[in-house]
Amino acid sequence: MADENNIQLDEELEAEPRSYKQYDGAARLDALDKKILKLIMGNARIAFLEVARMCGVSGAAIHQRVQRLINIGVIKGSEFVLSPTKIGYQTCAFIGVFLKEAGSFNQVVAAMEKIPEIVECHYTTGRYAIFIKIYARSNEHMKHVLSDCIQQIPGIASTETIISLEETFKRQIVLE
Repeated sequence: MADENNIQLDEELEAEPRSYKQYDGAARLDALDKKILKLIMGNARIAFLEVARMCGVSGAAIHQRVQRLINIGVIKGSEFVLSPTKIGYQTCAFIGVFLKEAGSFNQVVAAMEKIPEIVECHYTTGRYAIFIKIYARSNEHMKHVLSDCIQQIPGIASTETIISLEETFKRQIVLE
């Protein structure tokens, strides 16, 4: 049986016949997987032996579980997160992109990948076909990236820019 968060226990999946819920993209996680994830989400640099001690299992078991979680795509990686303002990027903006034709999506995204100031790109519903997040060193730099780079990409009809005044909070998805 799936809980409301589409997380299923291994034992339950083994007992269930194939159903729609198994194809919804949710990973099969048991209580130990969830505990491991909560610990490493709280501190990505925590030693596996410390995780093992807190979970009451061996270090090898933790290593195998984490490797499995990486292999099935639950863990996408670990990284050091830089502070944009501390390295000179003072302006953050979100830009909604209108396409001339829906068929130009792949070419537009391929061109956007070449612009280093674009740090996120989402295919969306609603007003915009694409919604991106960019960082710039200043408003002048932002204007350059927008006018001379983004708006020059073939297939883009127009853009709407929303400048972020402050990132109030940012967090990982909640794991229950």
